Amino acid sequence: MPKFVDLSVAIDPDYWEPDPVKRKVIDHKRGADRLGSALVYLNSNSWISRCWEWLKWRCGWGMNHKDFPDHKGLSLMFYNLSTHTGTHMDAPYHYGDVNQQGQPQKTITDIPLEWCYGQGVVIAVSNDVKRGAISLSEMMQAITQQNLRVEANDIVLFYTGADKYQGTPQYYSQFRGVSREATDWLISQGVKVIGIDSFSFDPPFADMVTHYLETGNKSVLWPAHMLGREKEYCQLERLANLDQLPVDKKFKVSCFPIKLEKADAAWCRVVAILDEEVNCRAA
Repeated sequence: MPKFVDLSVAIDPDYWEPDPVKRKVIDHKRGADRLGSALVYLNSNSWISRCWEWLKWRCGWGMNHKDFPDHKGLSLMFYNLSTHTGTHMDAPYHYGDVNQQGQPQKTITDIPLEWCYGQGVVIAVSNDVKRGAISLSEMMQAITQQNLRVEANDIVLFYTGADKYQGTPQYYSQFRGVSREATDWLISQGVKVIGIDSFSFDPPFADMVTHYLETGNKSVLWPAHMLGREKEYCQLERLANLDQLPVDKKFKVSCFPIKLEKADAAWCRVVAILDEEVNCRAA
């Protein structure tokens, strides 16, 4: 039997987020009343009959929670959040509406499903934030030490340990991104999906902006994201539990995004599928 490892973080309204997640809960009692109120529209075909049905329901003559077992019907929840909350996939459209050739970039519903299932590779690097973005030389050293081979259509996942801060303000400032050069090399190998266990694929916002204000160099602003205007690829951000994966062999990864029509990104339940005998531990 294969072993499944959940590589996703939870979307939790109780977690600290720059853009707070809001959740509205319709409990089972109110859900039953809501179902009863729906009959107002089902049993009427004019505004007069609708008013009459609504009046009957308000007076308790229609269906409500008292008609359900234990006075409980069906619950309902509403979430208010961005497409970049929780574990998600960034589509090329997120990096820019058109590429360098002036052609429209792929939205999340344009992503080929073949990109979202394949061989996974973990590249384990230091979580020392003082080292800045993961450089090409650091990545190549890790690949050599782990005796890995990166091939076309591999799903490459960077393990830094940043997910341990999930749910805290540090999660949004204490992490490492991936350099443009390292990203470029992976894309040149035919990789279409690259992920990381931190809040963003690029370095922290404050670090990039501070560097830009000091130098005036626009290339320091979201360099890996901007590369996506030149070379097509998708990012997986806010992964978790990469320490439970092997660093010396490949495994299967499933990362199908929710089908949000023409969205710049979408939430993913990213899952690793391992052979049972695999020693699941990242360095």
